[in-house]
Amino acid sequence: MIYSLVGYYSLILGLIIGLSLFYFSYKNFNNSNVLDTKILSFTFLQLFFVVISFLCLIFSFVISDFSNVTVFNNSHTTKPLFYKISGTWGNHEGSLLLWLLVLTLFIFIFLLRTKNQPVKYKILTLVFQQIIIVGFFLFLIKTSNPFNYIFPIPTEGLGLNPILQDPALAIHPPILYLGYVGSSIIFSSVLAATSLKIISTSWASHIKKWILISWIFLTLGILLGSIWAYYELGWGGFWFWDPVENVSLMPWLALTTLLHCILVLEKKSILTSWVIILSIATFTLSMCGTFLVRSGILNSVHTFANDPERGLFILIFLFILIFLSILIFFFFHKDNDRKSYSFFWLSKETSILINNWFMMYFLSVVLIGTVYPIFLDVISSEKISVGPPFYHKLIIPFLIPFLLIMAIGPKLKWIKSQLEDKIYLISFLIISILLAFLVLKNFNQNILINTILISSALYLFFITLRDFFVKKYKNISQNIAHFGFSLLILSILFNNIFASEIITNLKVGETFENSKTKIVFESVDQKKEKNYNAIIANFSISNLNGEEDRFSPELRIYNQPVIATSEADIKTTLMSDKFIVINLVQNQDFFNVRYQVKPFMLWIWLSVILISFAGIVSFYKKDYEK
Repeated sequence: MIYSLVGYYSLILGLIIGLSLFYFSYKNFNNSNVLDTKILSFTFLQLFFVVISFLCLIFSFVISDFSNVTVFNNSHTTKPLFYKISGTWGNHEGSLLLWLLVLTLFIFIFLLRTKNQPVKYKILTLVFQQIIIVGFFLFLIKTSNPFNYIFPIPTEGLGLNPILQDPALAIHPPILYLGYVGSSIIFSSVLAATSLKIISTSWASHIKKWILISWIFLTLGILLGSIWAYYELGWGGFWFWDPVENVSLMPWLALTTLLHCILVLEKKSILTSWVIILSIATFTLSMCGTFLVRSGILNSVHTFANDPERGLFILIFLFILIFLSILIFFFFHKDNDRKSYSFFWLSKETSILINNWFMMYFLSVVLIGTVYPIFLDVISSEKISVGPPFYHKLIIPFLIPFLLIMAIGPKLKWIKSQLEDKIYLISFLIISILLAFLVLKNFNQNILINTILISSALYLFFITLRDFFVKKYKNISQNIAHFGFSLLILSILFNNIFASEIITNLKVGETFENSKTKIVFESVDQKKEKNYNAIIANFSISNLNGEEDRFSPELRIYNQPVIATSEADIKTTLMSDKFIVINLVQNQDFFNVRYQVKPFMLWIWLSVILISFAGIVSFYKKDYEK
């Protein structure tokens, strides 16, 4: 109980300090030659109190303090220590406290690390960031207090959702939030720079690091979530266009577009309007995601809460932030780069602008597919589900020119370019088309659309691979990112085209056999762990070549809460994943068995890691690369 009291009053003190920072910022703004040391001290103090509050919640989970409502609802004495700690942010209240922790940490680091920028800019950035921070303080204290008291004190808790008791998901939220909350600093910074009319190449160089940090963490956070869903939910794939998956993808698309724009602005004073709009859009989409998940509007395995009051608070807060952003954009931003719209048709600027349009189109498709069912439900009470076919049909045709421009664009020069002596561009295109055609013909696949898709991805793959040998260290981070993206698209295409699946019902001792695969259900074992009991099914699976694999998927029955989950058994090799999952058929004595072979699954994860690594490399550019 003492931890809950300390944690709660730490939040109150953090809120008071946030309000005090508005006063100190106002005083310092009119005398802005030097940043007032009180501002830095109070920012640190605010961070300190949020850290104390967060640690108190962790300790409450570790000692199973069931006088705390959050601990009671999301923990149990039989839970392993690791999941007690990760349970801190595996719920609505705790995850929002983690948001607040990252918000205060980022603004403190921003003030410490920002040099050679006007003091007024630092103060205004702090003010806009504190508006967000104070909003989150009020949200936590008013509607989502993680330190509410329960009496009489229960002797046992309700436990954490079993599917959240997983190592990948334990580290997925903190990393994802670093990406989400990183966009808040970009948002605050761009509003401050727009208000002071100091958006320039030097400002772009300064804010680019924060964009990169946010982009890297968001990419890795999405990757971890995708890996978790793949093996924990038993879906058998890496992406299912689940609404909450889309909620994380949308800010990533906006942030990726912003990253390309800021790289242009760093070299030339153009695309300033794009930079401002994308900075606002990225943070807005992050907040929209928070609203959709926290309000209970979205129905997904990822959602935390179902509380209209919470959703209404975030909706009002989001509206205020968007309204403030629009006011600043229209009243303070003077578009001095009208000439930037008359780019020569064959130039690096044009290629980046075209790719921006493609990215915004992809973002629009995902946004409409996610939000439209919600509006339809509100307007007509008609419920529909927008699934993968919708996204595939609208995105895939536009992915082809996007990949081609992505391959050719970096080869162009600024202002005006020529494609003379670029014979290799045409040669690689011909080779890519022939190679894609031969691969698909050999496997008797749909030739036309798949040939065009694979050849465009191969084209980007070959072009970027050549650059590693020809240009060596020049634009190394760009080459790694584009190479990783081409590898990602190729892996996804091969994964979808060449995947196979068997779904059947089997009793112990029975065999399923077709022309390619033989599945033998050998036996069933039982296992008892600290927080669950498991039924383990033993399978022997062989293919045409006589290769035999043994699998042991599980059905787990958790003790608190009492929930049954399916645990897939996956055999991973360099070329493919073999994936098997079982489910009990109600009132029957057989199991539903789903066996899949998923080619190039490992390469999907490796390619995303490679893309993230490219962002890290950008921090360590040598002078000869710039």
